[in-house]
Amino acid sequence: MTDPFNPPFTTRPDVRGHFGAAGSTHWLAAQTAMRMLELGGNAFDGAVAAGLVLQVAEPHLNGPLGEVPIMLHDAAKGRTRVICGQAPAPAAATIQKFEDLGISTIPGTGLLAAAIPGAFDAWMLLLRDCGSLPLDTIMEPAIGYALQGVPCVPRLAKAIRLMEGLFRSEWHSNAAVYLPGGALPEVGSFLKNPALGATWQRVLAEAQAAGPDRQAQIEAARTCWKAGFVAEAISEFCATQSFLDITGQRNGGLITAEDLAGWSAAYEEPVSAGLGEYQIQKCGPWSQGPAMLQAVQILKAKGLEQLRDGAGFYHLLTEAMKLAYADRECFYGDPDFVKVPLEQLLSDGYAAQRAELINETANNAWNPGQIPGFGCPVDYDAACRIKMDAATLAAAGIGEPTVAKDDLPAEGRNGVVRGDTCHINVADRWGNLVSATPSGGWMKSSPVIPELGVCLGTRLQMMRLDPKAPDALAPGKRPRTTLTPTIVTRADGSGYMACGTPGGDKQDQWQLAFLIRHLVLGQTPQQAIDAPGFHSLHWPNSFFPRQAHPGRLNIEDRVDPAIAEALRSKGHDLGFSGAWSEGYLSASYVNSDSSLGGASSARGMQGLAVAR
Repeated sequence: MTDPFNPPFTTRPDVRGHFGAAGSTHWLAAQTAMRMLELGGNAFDGAVAAGLVLQVAEPHLNGPLGEVPIMLHDAAKGRTRVICGQAPAPAAATIQKFEDLGISTIPGTGLLAAAIPGAFDAWMLLLRDCGSLPLDTIMEPAIGYALQGVPCVPRLAKAIRLMEGLFRSEWHSNAAVYLPGGALPEVGSFLKNPALGATWQRVLAEAQAAGPDRQAQIEAARTCWKAGFVAEAISEFCATQSFLDITGQRNGGLITAEDLAGWSAAYEEPVSAGLGEYQIQKCGPWSQGPAMLQAVQILKAKGLEQLRDGAGFYHLLTEAMKLAYADRECFYGDPDFVKVPLEQLLSDGYAAQRAELINETANNAWNPGQIPGFGCPVDYDAACRIKMDAATLAAAGIGEPTVAKDDLPAEGRNGVVRGDTCHINVADRWGNLVSATPSGGWMKSSPVIPELGVCLGTRLQMMRLDPKAPDALAPGKRPRTTLTPTIVTRADGSGYMACGTPGGDKQDQWQLAFLIRHLVLGQTPQQAIDAPGFHSLHWPNSFFPRQAHPGRLNIEDRVDPAIAEALRSKGHDLGFSGAWSEGYLSASYVNSDSSLGGASSARGMQGLAVAR
């Protein structure tokens, strides 16, 4: 039992209060969310205002023209829902189009890989239906930071330095924003984006011109994005501009005005799995969220008591995720287009079958499940053969946003760190919860649209050009995103926790370890966040060039050496990452006595949880 007077080391306290709690990957977002609560708003108001701030505070990780899945728990209704802010492929994005261009894998940079932007519309839908504060109050912090500047944190400065050559030689509009005065910004200097500030100001002005009604203003703001001046700028840019991307070709974009006008964010029901007295709620199989639920089911079938063994904890979670992610590759896709056998994948019987494949040694074979009539084989051997120099990937801005790993120990460096995006979670005094993981439209994805100050995303890189694949490219189809926020509810349906993390394919690995440590092993949320992080690279990466590394397991080098040696002896291809490099989680939660709490990762030195 933990000694309350000598608790295990944590980097910061589990913050507590009764009024509100917010956590994010950036302190400005967490503080902005709390500001909205102080003004009388609710968790939904706080999340939207914070989400807009993240778009200017972490431009290397997300942007207004990206995407966001949002999970919300409405305490008054006792209901958890999903807002899908992952918009689909444009009408012109066909497999034949890419074949005609001589492209066999959708590139990770440039205009060709842009899905229809979804983030702004999703945030506005949440604000319209669940928020309470006026639109100008919500937008004011983000506008202020765009015009006055945000502090340039070390990872943002590194990301700009990595991209400097491409910005100067090819993507001049990015250089205009991120190389102010023609120079690299210094760490701690204030980086402005006046074009983005002006864009938001114009959106707000046109919204207010719709009259005093709050909902009418929000709808007018949505119209700006889908059919107004923002849509016009996006469609004109895609139609008239072409830029160098990783294919070595100069390509334009595929998004049209009709694409932008024809899509709106929408509500969905979550999927869930039980863990003790709790239900873990996730987005559907257009995300990777159900993979974490599958892993929970497999671990329950294997026996949760085995997770109390040090090396066994890392081994069993890794083996369960190998099986769940193999199923992700073979079965998951947009359920509006493909039949996903989700009921079978999450069933106790199927989990028991999969658990039989886990033993005392690492199983480094490729082991997707077999469900007759569903799924598509993956050429795993081809994914294992893919090799691309890390420096090339970094210089091209490939995959999830990357940052130089020169702040980590030499062992385990590979030139880049993948898998960062950003996150916000909020809890209020009424028991409402929001968890959202914004991404896409980051500065390294494609050229900035000059009159808007921001760029399009590259989420289509997550779709395959094999028509038989469940995540195959098709017009109007959502990419299978890695973005995967989490809501945890109690058995009585009340909300307990909102949590999430950046991390690409690592997001659900890190969240699974956190939830097992907290909900099963009894660690506090902060203790569970601070425990040594790890991730597997066994399955094909979701991002270009989609390579796999059989049996590879990376773990923070502060892990107990005896555990590391035990994992090697079990057959894991063990590698070490920096002492504080695996996982950027944050969580906000509502205790059984209605008090509130929060926790956040110190990794990256910019995340924060606040509560009062």
